[in-house]
Parts: sequence; structure tokens; C-alpha cells
Amino acid sequence: MITDRESFSEIEPQKKLAVLIDAENAQPEIIEGLLAEIALYGIASVKRIYGNWTTPNLQPWKEELLNYSIQPIQQFNYTKGKNATDSSLIIDAMDLLYSNKFDGFCIVSSDSDFTRLAQRIRESGLSVYGFGEQKTPTPFVHACDKFVYTEILRKTKITDDRFSEIQKEDTIDNALKPVKGDPTLLNLLRSAAEACSDDEGWANLANVGGNIANQSPDFDPRIYGYKKLKDLVIATGSFEIEEKRPGNSPAKVVYIRFKQFKTRRK
Repeated sequence: MITDRESFSEIEPQKKLAVLIDAENAQPEIIEGLLAEIALYGIASVKRIYGNWTTPNLQPWKEELLNYSIQPIQQFNYTKGKNATDSSLIIDAMDLLYSNKFDGFCIVSSDSDFTRLAQRIRESGLSVYGFGEQKTPTPFVHACDKFVYTEILRKTKITDDRFSEIQKEDTIDNALKPVKGDPTLLNLLRSAAEACSDDEGWANLANVGGNIANQSPDFDPRIYGYKKLKDLVIATGSFEIEEKRPGNSPAKVVYIRFKQFKTRRK
């Protein structure tokens, strides 16, 4: 759940993950960024990709399989208009789930057919990380613990603040989302900050990030062009920022407060 990678990736690094890719609903250009993103959550112990490998449209994927040690799973199309690939992926996912060898699943697809699969895996107490294009239906997005839009995983040159030199076809909606004047973004940040704040309105940014992840699985500062949640919060111009040392801690912790907050009277 990557709002701020440093605060959102407080997940055990040795978590065993099963990575299942729907080749017919994912692009090979994302593979490098995809695996780098998955590495933030744990180890990709299983990497499988599903499709009808006899068709020419999957040829671009074939060149990536060997480089990244991804196991191709062949699935013929038994009937026109029916996607047998989805069924094959779901069956394998359930087999892997019942093996009790994994801590979570990464489902790479923009297909809403995997909504129930994500729900079922989470019902078993495992984490589900979804990866798909921005066109992915909302039910599948919200069925995951975290959902990452694959447009931001394509190769781009990144600076410390804003994404730069981003190719037109690689951006979400062909442009980064605006920060200032976005009521949806501001309301999300404000509600999360208020939920984690003390009596003076100050909230630990890491806790704010966790609250946002619970509210909105597809939230990601990179959609707005920022690598970190802190930078995005500053860019809104609506929050005060302070670094404090809580208690006897030697490390500084970032706190934020909505500028219009009024201290409660005793």
C-alpha cells in the first residue's frame, strides 16, 4: 500500500508472494517496474503468466519471460467469446491458496472477473495486491488491499519531486493529475489526518498514510507526480508540516496539520 514508500511499505521483506499475470490484460512494457514494485512487499516466490501462447498478440510477452524467469501457462480458447485464461488463473490461485505456502497474491490484470478471487483470498487472511490499467473496474480495485495503476510502472525518468520527461503514452490520462484545487484529494488527506490527529490537530504522517490506504486502495502519490506522500501533502498548500522527535526517540517523525484546524477549547 504505497502512499509513501517509506511509510507504506512497513511489510515484512521476506513475505512470500504468488504473482499471477493475465497476459491478455497486461502489457509487457510494465514488467520491470512491476517486479520492482512487488519487491517492496516481499519475494515473488511464484511468477506465472497466463494466455494462449499460440496467438500472435502475445508475442511481445515471450521476449520478457526468460529474462524475468516467469513461467508461461498455456490456455487454449475453447470457445469464441469465452475467456478460458481467467478460469485457468483462478483455479491455479485457489490451488496455491490451499497450499498454505504464501502470505499474499499479486494479481496483474484490468479484468473485473478477478474481483471475487481477490475477495476470497482476503477472506483467508492473505494480502492481495492488484495491478492494472486505470480503466480497471472499481469493484476489482476495491477488492484488493492495494491497487497500483500500471501506467506509473512504465519506464520513466524520475526526479526527487515531480516526474520528469514522461512520455505522453506513459502518463495516466495523458497527464499527471492536478494537486491544488482537487477536492477529492484534499478531502481524503484531511479526513485521514483528522482521524489520526491529537487534540492540537497534529497527525503522524505514517499513520495518515495507513489510514488513506484503508480508505482508498488505489491511492498513490505518483499519480500526481510525487514519489512521497510528504511531497504531495506539501504541494497541496493546505497543511502545516513539522518534524518532531516523539519521546526520547533519536529519529525525527513528520507530522502534518490542516491549516484551517482550530484547536479545541478545553
